[in-house]
Amino acid sequence: MSRINIGNNAFILPEPQSIVGTHYEGRANFMALAWLTRVNYQPCLFAVTVNKNHATGLGIVESGEFSINIPHEGMHKETDLMGLLSGKRVDKSQFFDLHYGELKKAPLIKDCPIAMECKLVKTVELDTNMIFIGELVGTWTEDKYMTDGYIDIEKVKPMTLSMPDNHYWGLGRKIGKAWHDGKELKDQLKK
Repeated sequence: MSRINIGNNAFILPEPQSIVGTHYEGRANFMALAWLTRVNYQPCLFAVTVNKNHATGLGIVESGEFSINIPHEGMHKETDLMGLLSGKRVDKSQFFDLHYGELKKAPLIKDCPIAMECKLVKTVELDTNMIFIGELVGTWTEDKYMTDGYIDIEKVKPMTLSMPDNHYWGLGRKIGKAWHDGKELKDQLKK
């Protein structure tokens, strides 16, 4: 079986699905966002990528703060709606119960099992998008999503997004332990 080149518009699967929040024109605003990643250990930094023209990007520039809310798989309709509506025309905050942590312009969604507040530390401008890098200030959750002091992914039930087919997915089963399971293969290394 030979490998095939599918071109330069391939997306890496899966992408973590979130709802990013900030303030835009004095009110809470949200957008569905899957282009995010952690980019530094200490300080803990996250990067989100937003189109330059979106209200969320403009709000992050204006406020210097944003939130990353991780919805559970039962919130796929609300999450999708945040990508269908423009914050320039609609007050999207009406769809959620909100709270705030230390930052006053990084709205957190109560129904999301994980909600993180970030203070903007760097912006990278690209042709069509802006990469916003934020320092994690606080992470909000509930005991029901924890096991032995850690976030339990089976309890959180986060979603992923596949592109370009544009589908939401729940996560599958645990298959191993990171920084552990590969140790048994060390003996196979040629010296």
